[in-house]
Amino acid sequence: MAGEPQADCLFCKIVAGDVPATIVRETETTVAFRDINPQAPTHVLVIPKAHHPDAAALAVAEPQALADVLAETGRVAAEEKIDGTGYRVVFNTGSGAGQTVFHAHAHVLGGRGLNWPPG
Repeated sequence: MAGEPQADCLFCKIVAGDVPATIVRETETTVAFRDINPQAPTHVLVIPKAHHPDAAALAVAEPQALADVLAETGRVAAEEKIDGTGYRVVFNTGSGAGQTVFHAHAHVLGGRGLNWPPG
């Protein structure tokens, strides 16, 4: 069921505290932690605590939770001191776009120049 923790979901296990992560921020509805395979000097994932397979599904089911995730990306950027130099927020949707964990999550990337277009 959408929103409920999934036993086979890595990010649900991080939310539950069953899998370690380097958590940088946590709110009532979100968790932010460092990516284990960073693609930039700052690479933090911001996830909703509720399980939804991707950002679009999260937006439909719990729009406030998606807003919470996006608000947290800005707070992470400020705490990581990349808000002044610029940062990117990326939601990958589907394996063809690089999504490997099917629990909605935003990548906060910064700390170096980020060329456009990506990928």
